[in-house]
Amino acid sequence: MSNFLSGSIGRKVFMSLTGLFLISFITIHLTLNLFLIFDDSGLMFNHAAHFMATNPMIKIMEPLLALGFIIHIVWAGWITLDNIRARPQGYASGDNLLKWWAPSKNMFILGSMILVFLVLHLFNFWVKMKFTGDPLLSKATGEAGEMDNAYALVSNLFINFPLYDLIYIIGGILVGLHMSHGFWSAFQTIGLNNAQWTSRLKFLANLLGILFAVGFSAIPIYFLLKF
Repeated sequence: MSNFLSGSIGRKVFMSLTGLFLISFITIHLTLNLFLIFDDSGLMFNHAAHFMATNPMIKIMEPLLALGFIIHIVWAGWITLDNIRARPQGYASGDNLLKWWAPSKNMFILGSMILVFLVLHLFNFWVKMKFTGDPLLSKATGEAGEMDNAYALVSNLFINFPLYDLIYIIGGILVGLHMSHGFWSAFQTIGLNNAQWTSRLKFLANLLGILFAVGFSAIPIYFLLKF
């Protein structure tokens, strides 16, 4: 097993599996975040945030999720370094120069930019909700009883800090680009690599990429336009 993981193919397979795991989490995360624009009272989002903070299964999944992110990032760096050693000089073809932005050619760069966005996101929301607290989190009430007013914390940032809105929109687009290639390439790596399946997975991956980009970007745009 250790020989498999230390080999190039093994690392790519493991990278694919962790990537698919993270895609499932991000899908849930985006779905819950869209409650921000479905209910201006904040009740739906507060209930969702309360559920995520108190559900025993979610608490078990949190360390697994953190581990998944760490492994995915470390493996990405490992694979990238191996590729650089194998081909220290990039191809100078016109095609590569014109397509420098292609996600398939720059997954590590896209992933690094997403990591910066993730750190900002965690610092502004997760750290305050879990550890430091914030006056905006003053208790709200709902069907589940007393809970943190997560909606006030999140909406305040989107309404009063346009620069963060811009960062969030860019981050959402980067996530969409990263997912559009990562999704289909993950299935290709684990064996679904015939022409018929590849074309279908690429279509689905492009669709998911667009949905992720539009979904995440819609949230700050909604607050910018409405408030």
